[in-house]
Amino acid sequence: MIARSLRLRLLLSATGAIAVALVLAGFGLTALFDRHVERRIQDELATYLRQLSGGIEFSEDGSFFVGVPLADPRFEVTFSGLYWQVEDDDRALAIHSRSLWDTRIALPTDPLQVGIIHHHRLPGPGGATLMVQERRILFPTNEGNRSLRIAVALDRADLDAALQAFAGDLVPSLSLLGLVLVLAVWFQVSMGLRPLDAIRRGVSAVRNGRANRLPGNQPSEVMPLVVEVNDLLENQEKVVERARQRAGDLAHGLKTPLTILQSDAARLRTMGETKLAEEIEGLVQTMRRHVDRELARVRLTEKGARPGQDTCLSTMVEKIVRTIHRTPQGEVCRWSLDVPADLYVSMDDGDLAELLGNLIDNAAHWALSEVTIRAETNGRDGFISLLVEDDGPGVSEADLGKLGNRGIRLDEQVPGNGLGLAIVRDILAAYGGDIGFANKLDGGLQVRVSLPARKSATL
Repeated sequence: MIARSLRLRLLLSATGAIAVALVLAGFGLTALFDRHVERRIQDELATYLRQLSGGIEFSEDGSFFVGVPLADPRFEVTFSGLYWQVEDDDRALAIHSRSLWDTRIALPTDPLQVGIIHHHRLPGPGGATLMVQERRILFPTNEGNRSLRIAVALDRADLDAALQAFAGDLVPSLSLLGLVLVLAVWFQVSMGLRPLDAIRRGVSAVRNGRANRLPGNQPSEVMPLVVEVNDLLENQEKVVERARQRAGDLAHGLKTPLTILQSDAARLRTMGETKLAEEIEGLVQTMRRHVDRELARVRLTEKGARPGQDTCLSTMVEKIVRTIHRTPQGEVCRWSLDVPADLYVSMDDGDLAELLGNLIDNAAHWALSEVTIRAETNGRDGFISLLVEDDGPGVSEADLGKLGNRGIRLDEQVPGNGLGLAIVRDILAAYGGDIGFANKLDGGLQVRVSLPARKSATL
C-alpha cells in the first residue's frame, strides 16, 4: 500500500529527511556548544594564569609564593576541579593550590618559549581529565632572572556535565520541532495533492454520468493533464456519436429489406410454401434481434457519456405496470407492489423504463396469476435491491445460469426473441449494477437486480 500511495511516500521521505536533518543538527549544535564552552573555559583559565603570574613573590632564600590568593574559592577546596601549579625546573622547586592537596599535575617536559601559552589535556586527581594552560615567564630578581613554569587547570567533567545537560534539553526541543515540521509537511502534502483529489472526483463524476468534463479551475501544474483528459473525453464522444450514427444508419437500412422479406414470407405461406416461409421468418427474426440489440447497446454507450439523472423508482414501476396491465398477459395477473415512494434511482429515465419494462413483461409472460414487485435498501452500499417475482413454473437449476445471455430462449412456444433479459443485463452493466435469478420455494422465478441509488455527494 505504501508503495502505491503518493501521499505516504511523500510523508515518509519528508519525515526521513527531517529526522536526518534534526540528528545532524543535534550533533552540530552539541559540537558548537562544546566549542563555545571550552573557549569560555580557556578564556577563564587565561585570566587565572595572568592573575597567578602577577601574584608571584620571591623570598630572601630564593623560594617563591603567591602573595595575593586567587579570588575563586575553588582553589582552596580539595579536589574541587580547579587547580594551579608553579614550578622552577632549574631549582626543583614547586608550589600548588590547596585544591591539589598532595598531588601534582604531571606537566609535559617539552621546552616552552617564554610568554607563549600552551594548551594540554592531562590526567588529574582521581583519574580526571584536565584542561591545562601553561606558560613560562621570566621574573627579575636580585639573583637575576628566574624562569617559572605556571599552569592552571580545570577538570573537564564540568564541561561534560554541561554538554549532557545541554543535550538533555536539546533532545525534547528537537523532537517537538520535528513533530511540528512533520505536521507542516503533512499539511503541505495534503494541499499539494488536493488538485489530484479534485481530478479523481471529477473522473468519478464523469464515469457516473454527473458531469461531461473535468473541472478546469486547477493549478497550472495539473492543467495539462486536465486538458488532455477533457480532449480525450471529447474525442470519445465524437467516436461514440459516429458509431451511433453508423449503427443507426445500418439498422434503418436493414429495416426495409427485412420488412420486404417478412412480406415475401407471408406470401409464400399463402402459396403453400410453409417450410420456406418459416425459414425466411426465422432468419428475419434473428436479424431483427441482432439489430435491436446493437441499437440498444449503442444507446447505452451514448447515455454513458452524458450526465445521469435521479428517477423516482415507485413512479416508474407504477407507470410500467399500468402499461403491461392492459396487455392480455398482464390483464389476468394480480399485481402486488411494495416500492417506497422515497427511493430514487440514479439512472436515465429511458434506461430505467426499458429495464423495468423487460423485467415486468417477462414476469407477466410466465406468471400464472400473480406478479410481486418489491424494493429494498439493504443490498449493496449505494444500490437499491429490486425484486420481481412471478408464480409461474420457474426455471430448472441447470438453466438459471443461462438467463440473460444473448438470444437465449428457454421456451420457444412463448412469444419473444430472447433479447429482453440480455438488454436488462447490458443496462445494469452500464450503471454498475447486477442481476441474479433464483427459483422461489413455492414456485415461480425471482429476479433480483441492483440499481444505483441517488447520490447526494457533490463535487
